[in-house]
Amino acid sequence: MLLSKLLSGVEYTCPGFTDTEITEVVYNSKLAGEGKLFVALTGAFSDGHDYVSHAYLGGCRVFLTERPVALSADATVIVTRDTRAALAVLGANFYGHPEKELQIIGVTGTKGKTSVCGMLGACLNRAGVTCGTIGTVGAVYGGRIHPTVNTTPESIECMRLFREMLNAGCKAVVMEVSSLGLKSHRVDGIRFAAAVFTNLSPDHIGGAEHKDFEEYAYWKKQLFLRCDAAVLNKDDAFSETISGLTDAPVTTFSVYEPADYTAEDVRKLREKNFFGAAFTCVSGEGRFPMKTGVPGLFSVSNALACIAVCRLMGVSMEDIAAALPTAKIPGRNDCLQLDTDFDVVIDYAHNGESFQAVLDTICAYDHNRVITVFGSVGDRAQLRREEMGLLSGARADLSIITADDPGYEDPAAICEEIAGFVKKAGGAYKIIVDRAEAVRYALSIAEKGDIVLLLGKGHETAQKVKGEKVPYSDYETVYDYFKNL
Repeated sequence: MLLSKLLSGVEYTCPGFTDTEITEVVYNSKLAGEGKLFVALTGAFSDGHDYVSHAYLGGCRVFLTERPVALSADATVIVTRDTRAALAVLGANFYGHPEKELQIIGVTGTKGKTSVCGMLGACLNRAGVTCGTIGTVGAVYGGRIHPTVNTTPESIECMRLFREMLNAGCKAVVMEVSSLGLKSHRVDGIRFAAAVFTNLSPDHIGGAEHKDFEEYAYWKKQLFLRCDAAVLNKDDAFSETISGLTDAPVTTFSVYEPADYTAEDVRKLREKNFFGAAFTCVSGEGRFPMKTGVPGLFSVSNALACIAVCRLMGVSMEDIAAALPTAKIPGRNDCLQLDTDFDVVIDYAHNGESFQAVLDTICAYDHNRVITVFGSVGDRAQLRREEMGLLSGARADLSIITADDPGYEDPAAICEEIAGFVKKAGGAYKIIVDRAEAVRYALSIAEKGDIVLLLGKGHETAQKVKGEKVPYSDYETVYDYFKNL
């Protein structure tokens, strides 16, 4: 694409501008090459302007920066006020504005984004609205999970994914929209067909994220200034603030009070290889029995959000009711389909708060024993070890302590540290440092009615060990165990 066309919509200065053909836009100097435009992004921990010389040596001769940089005379340096904002425009131009050809649904909130996106993706695809999803577990389309770096990818990555999803036949995209994604211009230029708010509580505050709760809340609100419909959780008081801000029509959902979509007769449901909830969805259209394949009361709230969006998009209640029980979110309270008389649940929980939530949820169901398999990351977050050890010691019948991204720390030492807290809480434990071996042991001792909880790795496919990513998956370990019996 010609540089002049690529820069359409960007305000910039460039004395002696010369038009040239650009084959790719990059912001990582390691990806530099001939014909590529390098964008210098200013981040929390690094500044792309410090890497322009590396990009030059790598073959780039065209640069987009926020200030003049010293390069050889054959380099074209284009200066703009905000390279992150400009990158969003470049991405849309480079990929031919795919955002205009898709119905894009954004989901924001402190918790529930991943689950709501997973439910929406399942329901829309079942109803014949071919849909891709983007979020914490990656980008899902064409029957595959494509890894992504951030919950909300960089703007140009979003546009690339949109184009690939269009090429794969998608008509809609459901994406998690984080506060940092909004703050960092990653969704600039996108008009959302619908925007969903799940809930708000203090998170991502401090360090390189948000300076305080007010800033965090401010960026959450921005999604609802760029949508055609707002779907809000009436059980969270912040919904009133959003409702007073947005010009879009508002649809509400609630588990506890009157709303456009409410839940009645909520009950826990545990069947063979199925943890979830059953409820009656009540709306102006009538009463509809529903089931969700994700355990916990919070999953009913997420399901209501999904139902509200699906109805706005014309999906029938019958199709929604058929799809919701099948909606599985990798690594989020995921009960595996196994031919066993006990259940195996994989969850990403890896800190005290998430441990509390998953244990509260799972232990509320009738069960024989709860067996946990977990560890804690190395090199940081020692507080997590105490929190998780005490919780598992108090709530689980057996804690199997193992490795989870030990980094440069001794994994055996981490396990011993956690074991001390499990013991302090009065819990039984066993240390098996090798995670695959630990999972296999848990499966080998599980009895009828037991629940085996594999915690920490979730959807991840690698262990971080001494600066390397070593392939590992809880899912693969479980399936291989039963395959080889």
